[in-house]
Amino acid sequence: MITDEAKIRRAATLKTPSDLGSDATRDLSGALNVLLADLFALYLKTKNFHWHVSGPHFRDYHLLLDEQADQIFAITDTVAERVRKLGGNTLRSVGQISRLQRVSDNDADFVSPLDMLAELRDDNKRLAAHMRETHGVCDERGDVATASLLEVWIDEAEKRVWYLFEASRRGDEPGR
Repeated sequence: MITDEAKIRRAATLKTPSDLGSDATRDLSGALNVLLADLFALYLKTKNFHWHVSGPHFRDYHLLLDEQADQIFAITDTVAERVRKLGGNTLRSVGQISRLQRVSDNDADFVSPLDMLAELRDDNKRLAAHMRETHGVCDERGDVATASLLEVWIDEAEKRVWYLFEASRRGDEPGR
């Protein structure tokens, strides 16, 4: 009897008050959970490269990647809490993150510093594009609060792309 009751509670939907409706809760929560999985994957990849960067620009790259990882991680709680405010359920495990993430892992034993920067630049660029897609879902469902947060996060992702681009090019080449 206790087991059946627990199953019912786990399957029950939240009763969080919202005027957005159940379809909006489903669509927005789904989009935000995929984004959250991407953020965790990109955070860990950025920390991985932070821990393993080497070479003559070690200190600069090490500090840059640590700063960027902190910025990415800072978003995660707000995304998860937004899902809960909408009445949805959020990620529960690393396994769920791995099933949802669109950011590719990099388990290589060695990655050159410039390849690290290029890979993270491209990942952040794709992340900004995914955030724009999520913003579109917010627009469709009338969720201005989440859309507003996404606008700030898109700007931050674009800034990370810019920094990674600039850090990876030679100082004597034109800015292309």
